[in-house]
Amino acid sequence: MARDEFARRRRQLMRLMGRDSIAVLPAAPVRHRNNDVEYPYRQDSDFHYLTGFGEPEAVAVFVPGRPHAEYILFVRERDPTRETWDGRRAGPAGAARDYGADDAFPITDIDEILPGLLENRTSVFYTMGAYADFDQRVVGWVNGLRTQARNGRHPPQEFVALDHVLHDMRLYKSRHELALLRSSARIAAQAHQRAMRFCRPGATEYQVMAELLHEFRRHNADTAYHPIVGGGRNSCILHYRENNQPLVDGDLLLVDAGCELECYASDITRTFPVNGRFTSEQRAVYEVVLEANRAAIERVRPGNHWNEPHQAAVRVITQGLVKLGLLKGRVAALIRSGAYQRFFMHRTGHWLGLDVHDVGDYKVGDEWRVLEPGMVMTIEPGIYLPAGARGVPKRFRNIGIRIEDDVVVTRRAAEVLTARAPKDADQIEALMGRG
Repeated sequence: MARDEFARRRRQLMRLMGRDSIAVLPAAPVRHRNNDVEYPYRQDSDFHYLTGFGEPEAVAVFVPGRPHAEYILFVRERDPTRETWDGRRAGPAGAARDYGADDAFPITDIDEILPGLLENRTSVFYTMGAYADFDQRVVGWVNGLRTQARNGRHPPQEFVALDHVLHDMRLYKSRHELALLRSSARIAAQAHQRAMRFCRPGATEYQVMAELLHEFRRHNADTAYHPIVGGGRNSCILHYRENNQPLVDGDLLLVDAGCELECYASDITRTFPVNGRFTSEQRAVYEVVLEANRAAIERVRPGNHWNEPHQAAVRVITQGLVKLGLLKGRVAALIRSGAYQRFFMHRTGHWLGLDVHDVGDYKVGDEWRVLEPGMVMTIEPGIYLPAGARGVPKRFRNIGIRIEDDVVVTRRAAEVLTARAPKDADQIEALMGRG
């Protein structure tokens, strides 16, 4: 992403902060998987959003109105020995040259420099609780200034939640962000097509997952989350993770998998028959979920509130469950009582962006948030009918279906980013070559 995009975000943040304030934002720490093996490093989303700087052991500081430098980065120094082992570093010079910092210092100097930047600022914008070790350092710097108040060094008077301001900014995606989200969705859609083409009885869930990962990595994308690849009864486990079972002729396969491209996520779920042909019972349930998916997307419009797509999906699914004989009673009463939640127990979507479950409030005060252009969300209704569920006939057992798309709120109708991943039953059968 272009440097001027990050600069625009920093300017917007500092306008919202106001003069006489300061914001402090640490990079994500390195995490260990086991012993001395590290997890692949992934930058903190807020830190990336404002800096584009991808290294650990860094701190960004924003000081609105400071004459010498408003945007300051503390980073690791260049070290030829460590770079031989761990890879290249930007160093302070690179942080200024390549990442737009007004000034940059070695991270080892932060204890000497940051208290001076905090001095005489009225408010500290900081996300308390995200990184407990760094919380103690920030509090220590402020308390250190308090002990020197008699010497004329004035500490900030209040802490303000940086995430409250910053996460509202992140909710509205720029055209540059939307371009990355479209690319991420396109790659993920291709991966789902690949999984459909590969799928067959006798293959395994992990082999299908391998097809997804191959498509992600060949486009320089990574997983946005651990894929869910659940066949048969596993399709009824919402967060199924094992992905290690054989695929059985006559079962459905639920695949929930998205990729991350330059830190921007996609999130797609498709459900399809292992042998390429839906049974009549599978198709009947599938068509209810598909109708709910489309009804919910239809409600993704400016001026509608966040909960309207969910309400639309609930209506369609409840009507469908009654028609299938899985619920009995009047639809309105079943909705009021929440009877549908036996088979559809999750919400219809979530915000999407730098995080799969992206930041942003769903309510403003006591009211559902009104949808506005630039917001991006998922639409993912489902029906889950595990064996042993009370009142579920044998012919419907172990049918788990979820259909999930990534959707942008535009000035008019919704833009479905994941439209390239087939979801019409006939299209799926045709793609799998068995229609």
